[in-house]
Amino acid sequence: MTVMQTTATGLTQAEETATRTDICAAPPPRHPRPDGQDRYTISEVVAFTGLTAHTLRWYERIGLMDHIDRSHTGQRRYTNRDLDWLDLVGKLRLTGMPVADMVRYAQLVREGDTTYQERQELLEATRRDVLARIAELHDTLAVLDRKISFYADAQHARGTERTR
Repeated sequence: MTVMQTTATGLTQAEETATRTDICAAPPPRHPRPDGQDRYTISEVVAFTGLTAHTLRWYERIGLMDHIDRSHTGQRRYTNRDLDWLDLVGKLRLTGMPVADMVRYAQLVREGDTTYQERQELLEATRRDVLARIAELHDTLAVLDRKISFYADAQHARGTERTR
């Protein structure tokens, strides 16, 4: 006998579980920036990026963020350009790039056009690392697929034996 439990949404537990999405499967949707606005408080940037205020201050302190303008009361005022930079930093973090390399990249950007070659080399090295990790993950996925297939075949064979 199966026990069905109704949840607060009025769906059975099984229905609710089936319709629920995995919040870890994808990054949160990007927060829309207000049209025409180009000045944001730290709390707005926290809402847009998902980063903490502590992380934003740390990025500034270590040189990963360029100087952030301040209001007349001393509050940080981020711009759309800052938000675009934070988006890039997030992508670099996902690559596994060490923080020291991200800070070096930020320094190179601030130094200007004469550093294109060094920036390109840094990004190419990171790209090679990402491709190597992807290859490792593909190999790992192949092992998992073989194991899953083995267990599925074994269960099927056991089920066939029972029906004989």
